[in-house]
Amino acid sequence: MAKSLRSKWRRKMRAEKRKKNAPKELARLKKTLGLDKKGEDAVMSDMQEIATVIPVEKIKKEADVVNEGAGDDGDSMDLDSKRNKKTLLNEHGQYPVWMNQRQAKKLRTRRMAEKSGSKVKINKKKKGISW
Repeated sequence: MAKSLRSKWRRKMRAEKRKKNAPKELARLKKTLGLDKKGEDAVMSDMQEIATVIPVEKIKKEADVVNEGAGDDGDSMDLDSKRNKKTLLNEHGQYPVWMNQRQAKKLRTRRMAEKSGSKVKINKKKKGISW
């Protein structure tokens, strides 16, 4: 999608506009944060009243410790560890949020067929003209 000449031209012009407006946006952001004249110390002192400020180095060290304790690669994203990999059901018998009802029904019929031991043939409709 978006391969027409008009859309390519619009993308090009938006990129040009971003280049042109980048210095103005940066100046406005610094002014908003108060970094233009006061310096970073003033902002940090204001922020400490509102929230707890933690140095970046400390956060990175904690992240490294957590990744080392993970074991294998450390880059696995298995956040939902109580989900069955085969059936995709969690401990409460719920399917994932991203799964639509048609997929859930299909898996449910297969699971029930395996559970009962019978070989239920899942009817698949052929696409195309039916004559």
